[in-house]
Amino acid sequence: MDTPLSINQDPARRDPVRWNSVAGIVGFLAIVELTSGILQGYYTPLMTDIARHLGIHDADVNWFEAAQLMVSALAVPLLASLGDIFGHKKMLLLSAVVTALASWAVVLSGSFTTFLIAWALQGVYAVWLPLEIAIVFSRARKLGIPGPMTRRAAGLLVGALEVGVIAGALAGGALIGVFGGSVPLTMTIPAIATTICIFAVAFGVPDDGERNGARIDGGGFGYLAIGLLLLTSGLSFLRINGTASPLAWGSMVLGLAVLYVFYRHENKQADPLIDFKVLFARSMWPVQLTAGLFGVSVLGAQIPMSTFARTDPAVNGYGLGLGASGVSVIIGAYVLSMLVGALLFPVAARLMGAKATLVSASALVGIGYLMFLPLHASLAQVLANMVVAGVGSGALIAALPAAAAAAAPYHRTGMATGLTNAVKTIGGSFASAVFGLALIGQVAGAASNTAVENTAAPLAGYMIVWAICGGTGIVCALVLLAVPRNALEDAALAGKRR
Repeated sequence: MDTPLSINQDPARRDPVRWNSVAGIVGFLAIVELTSGILQGYYTPLMTDIARHLGIHDADVNWFEAAQLMVSALAVPLLASLGDIFGHKKMLLLSAVVTALASWAVVLSGSFTTFLIAWALQGVYAVWLPLEIAIVFSRARKLGIPGPMTRRAAGLLVGALEVGVIAGALAGGALIGVFGGSVPLTMTIPAIATTICIFAVAFGVPDDGERNGARIDGGGFGYLAIGLLLLTSGLSFLRINGTASPLAWGSMVLGLAVLYVFYRHENKQADPLIDFKVLFARSMWPVQLTAGLFGVSVLGAQIPMSTFARTDPAVNGYGLGLGASGVSVIIGAYVLSMLVGALLFPVAARLMGAKATLVSASALVGIGYLMFLPLHASLAQVLANMVVAGVGSGALIAALPAAAAAAAPYHRTGMATGLTNAVKTIGGSFASAVFGLALIGQVAGAASNTAVENTAAPLAGYMIVWAICGGTGIVCALVLLAVPRNALEDAALAGKRR
């Protein structure tokens, strides 16, 4: 991470003319990030309503998240690379069109299968921020001050994202009541927002003109896609057929074998999707492993939290019995605490160093989720747990890309920072699948006398989810201790880049 600049030192602020030439673009891109936030926050309080609308079990909702995260993990490296070859605006516009079509398909879907496909394709929006940063950096580089201007723009875009998450969560919980409980009508709001994005990109964002002439690593992408598909399919077969299923274990073993072929293939490429030589460096692998394990909680635990809060304690003996608006309050508190954590990160890093801040943030995530094990009986307890985990999560979201950039060679900075997002997404996709197994585990064999009980996941499943999220946070804190001293500090980065 670069040494922070004061207002008087920041070239972007000292030269408002050059900043103004970028500000208009950032304004249109902020619309896109605001929509990205809406997509991430709007549906969360509606998950129980969506499950009832489709006639499925609460645990089955996790497969929506797993499928979307899977698409995101594949779309980010592919579309980002295609942006370098064919133009970042073109790929941003293409991804906006795909996301909008998928959002309208979600509205019109009435079955589990069609909804799953549409929901998965919505995951293409994960590539928006990397492409936006590439567009801003290209324009800023031509103006001679790419670093400060890009950092300032990135801060505004992430701010728009967080505002969108909060607004989306609050709106989703409130509008389901306004629309009389109609799930399709309620879901038209994100679809409209994504449609607006198409026009914002098409008419407000210029083509940066950047082309690198590189060739896409199609073979690597194919191996990665097949390997991840086999692994997640194995988890699906495990949930459907049970732990004794040879098909489940065979699929997962085959998936690991394909990923090993992917590893061998990447080591032979001049421009690989993933540079494993950089990835396995002592200063890098703890950061990337942390990103993957962090994805377990920050991406995989959202739906279980929503369904737990909606579970009626009078019927099931646990849960909070909240409506969609009540869940929105929990999500809003969590996102606000994440924003606080992100803002505190640079302050904490200056006071105790980047490595110690990463360790502390990971520990907060672990402690917050482990607090759920004894404390989950009231809204106040859940809010306290989520705030603790949220502060740590917000700090990690801000810290991980900066830490990866500091640990990477200069010519691999983009790959390293992008990899934190891709690895985090992969971690979340596997967590969603595993959590689906946990939440359905005791339901099939449990005696039930009511239809409501049949649709609720067991408390033991939620305990497993919280234990895994808490455990991965603590493991992250321990893993980060392996990072060499001062490897992530500003001085080390400055010295490496001179």
